[in-house]
Amino acid sequence: MAQILTPLEILAKLVSFHTVSQVSNLDLIDWLDTYLTCHAIPTARHWNEDRTKAALLAHAGPWRTGGVVLSGHSDVVPVVGQTWSSDPFALIQRGGRLYGRGVCDMKGYVALSVWALVEAQRLGLQRPLQLALSYDEEVGCTGAGPMLETLQSAFPKASLALIGEPSQMQPISAHKGGVGYQVCVQGFEVHSSLLPYGVSAIMEGARLIGWVNDRNTALQAAKPTALAALFDPPFSTLHVGMISGGTAHNITAANCRFAVEMRVVPGEDLEALAAEFEQAAHALAQRMKKVHPGAGVDLQRFFRVPALQPEPQGQAEALVRRLTGANAGGVVSYGTEAGIFQAAGYSAVVCGPGDIAQAHQPDEYLDVAQFGSGQAFMTRLLENLA
Repeated sequence: MAQILTPLEILAKLVSFHTVSQVSNLDLIDWLDTYLTCHAIPTARHWNEDRTKAALLAHAGPWRTGGVVLSGHSDVVPVVGQTWSSDPFALIQRGGRLYGRGVCDMKGYVALSVWALVEAQRLGLQRPLQLALSYDEEVGCTGAGPMLETLQSAFPKASLALIGEPSQMQPISAHKGGVGYQVCVQGFEVHSSLLPYGVSAIMEGARLIGWVNDRNTALQAAKPTALAALFDPPFSTLHVGMISGGTAHNITAANCRFAVEMRVVPGEDLEALAAEFEQAAHALAQRMKKVHPGAGVDLQRFFRVPALQPEPQGQAEALVRRLTGANAGGVVSYGTEAGIFQAAGYSAVVCGPGDIAQAHQPDEYLDVAQFGSGQAFMTRLLENLA
């Protein structure tokens, strides 16, 4: 008989895998695949293009539609540059907390989900329980969309998706959407004393950043919709967090690079705001080319995450509220894969153990009590599906 691990034992194993987004996650996927298969749980994989990463999918219970998907991601953010009190890739328990990279975001929930699938297969259910474990969530939720195509072709389609990002086990029924651009401004170098005959990529890039600032001012000044008013902040935002470029103080910069991210409240048009930015970049490029034809602006969209829209009488939220006793669903300003599930036809809600404030931090931790609440939630879910 295959060994049944506790949630804590599964979590310790998951934390030991170095699954930062920049490297392969296959060691973790291989271990989980073997563990689930040993318990007679059917699995499938969705591979990335170069087959260095995979999403793991699994199905427990009857072979029928209408089940519940437990959704998590395998990747974690780097620890480089952070000061930790212990090995980030070894689970440590002290002072009522579990420490390790990813314990909160979100290997704690993944461990509970794997435990629940094994319990579901052992106990037998009337409705199926599925696992969808993605890759590259931390770099823009880029792995979830293709993964869902494989999930729906490999197993009967479920009705509900529970996305276990840390919410202190409270249901989250709406979150902002997002889109990000890598911006490369190409200038033309001349000595700075000949400024009008050159094109400074930095100075021209600053015009586009100025557009971002002006757009933020307009968004903040507008009266928020009833839904937007629930968020903190109660409006969409645009942000530039890093910038680089130039070779010397007395040479017009040949290049300038920065990233722009937009976080858009549900109900507002994400693509319309993105199109405004693209139009501003195109207009800037045309002005630059009048000075030198080789100058311009290149935009590369590197992520797009749809907002999670509130669902009137949403099945997923209703289920989570019954299981947690919550009176209503909340909203958050960060993005998750929930909007991707919703766009694919699932009723979706966010609910998982831990506090988002701990995500990505040095000495990342998950309260033992939260982990216990997560296990109790999974137990009630199994009872509901049975």
